[in-house]
Amino acid sequence: MHEILHPSNWKKASGYANGIAVPADGKTLYLGGQIGWTGDQQFESDDFVDQVRQALANIVAILAEAGAGPEHLVRLTWYVTDKKEYLARLREVGEAYRDVLGRNFPAMTMVQVVALVEDRAKVEIEATAVLPS
Repeated sequence: MHEILHPSNWKKASGYANGIAVPADGKTLYLGGQIGWTGDQQFESDDFVDQVRQALANIVAILAEAGAGPEHLVRLTWYVTDKKEYLARLREVGEAYRDVLGRNFPAMTMVQVVALVEDRAKVEIEATAVLPS
């Protein structure tokens, strides 16, 4: 399906890929940023890890609409409002990630931002996936 790009002399990437190569004959899915609210646009928690879990679950739900799953993800871009909280809770974030997405580790970028459009949102995650033809 896709090839992980990782120079052999680099330290192992843990929980992400440095690059992904995909065949050109698939269907590319571009998902808008997902935040930690439900499909009804309601926040069930203000906890950072809970919001990460919900944002990832939202991504899985959108992928399913196209007949795709977490294994088709090739890129995630994370926007967090508090880098220190992310780093302090990295183990819990990793557990939530694996619970929702399994052991699928696409190319990832994380950026700390001052705020997100929804005041209660602590994380927003964009996704790109490729569904083979």
